[in-house]
Amino acid sequence: MIPYGSFIFFFLIGIFLLPTIILGLLGKSSKIYNMLVSIVILAVIFGNSKTGAISIILFTIFQIALIKGYHYYRKDRNNTVVFCTMVLMAILPLVLVKVLPLLGLNHLFGFLGVSYITFKAVQMIIETRDGLMKKQTLPMGELIYFLLFFPTVSSGPIDRWKRFEKDVNKTFSKEEYKELLYLGINSIFRGFLYKFIFAFLIYNKILVYLPDHATYIHSPFWANVAYMYVYSVYLFFDFAGYSAFAIGVSYLMGVKTPENFNMPFISKNIKDFWNRWHMSLSFWFRDYVYMRFVFWMTKKKWIKNRYTVSNIGYFLLFFIMGIWHGLEWHFVIYGLYHAVLIVGYDYFDRWNRKHKLWPKNKWTHGVSVFITFNFICFGFYIFSGQLFK
Repeated sequence: MIPYGSFIFFFLIGIFLLPTIILGLLGKSSKIYNMLVSIVILAVIFGNSKTGAISIILFTIFQIALIKGYHYYRKDRNNTVVFCTMVLMAILPLVLVKVLPLLGLNHLFGFLGVSYITFKAVQMIIETRDGLMKKQTLPMGELIYFLLFFPTVSSGPIDRWKRFEKDVNKTFSKEEYKELLYLGINSIFRGFLYKFIFAFLIYNKILVYLPDHATYIHSPFWANVAYMYVYSVYLFFDFAGYSAFAIGVSYLMGVKTPENFNMPFISKNIKDFWNRWHMSLSFWFRDYVYMRFVFWMTKKKWIKNRYTVSNIGYFLLFFIMGIWHGLEWHFVIYGLYHAVLIVGYDYFDRWNRKHKLWPKNKWTHGVSVFITFNFICFGFYIFSGQLFK
């Protein structure tokens, strides 16, 4: 069963989380019960595929072995080769998922959510390396719960271990849980509005008729322009709706999963956009790819110009983000396109700070939003693959 894909799924969640809500309103902890519910819901999600069920079990065991093993090793040792080996091993199954189908080969770890579990595992290994969890215990039950937290297991948002663990081990007061319950229900209803009304209507009433079957737009060029804007809006409502569901259900379970979207289409520049769009993924790549690369290059001093290091870091970040979506050319080009936009904006921003030819006022802000919106939509047009048909 696809998470949040049908009303049956929501009905099951409502039934299973009723005791959670009652305990929360009584000011009591539902941690153990929620762990059991996660197992049951995961069984519902993966139960119709024997291969998928076996895959997620073996994959989780593999990742936990890496996390626990490196955590034990890091208590008194810190070898870079060991660290890099652990990270590469953690991402290896995800790489195989992306590469093997192109070679016509089957893969074992091709289940829903493999990417987001991988991100969490890599995050924990890196933070262990940094010493953030060196003295911290990693309870097995909570570790499994974190990796397989069912509201976010398939498509995020990506939570951080320390923040997640803090919520899981906190017993909210009646008043605090009432606030969580209100926010959670509000988020779920926003998800219904976005995904099952806006996204559904945009896709079925407009998008399916563009651009190949445009009824009222006889020009192929303008049909594709219409597709670009409609697809961008559809993509936002569809994904933001899913994220709202995941966040809302998390809140009902006492976990304040971070937001994933913050009005991205009013971004004033491309950097602002990536601080608003799919924020948990954007921040993950920023912290664990871009910042790591910049720190490493600065430390090694192989390239002395910090702007050059930053620009290479952006291309690395968005190239990886592109191929994470898929190895098809339109995903690769989508990633590189955003790298060019970021580097170009950085150059313009430095130039403008020196020459001050683009003042900051409400008019230039409005123009900036308009320009950024169009660049974003063209990026989503690349992402859709329609440009290359």
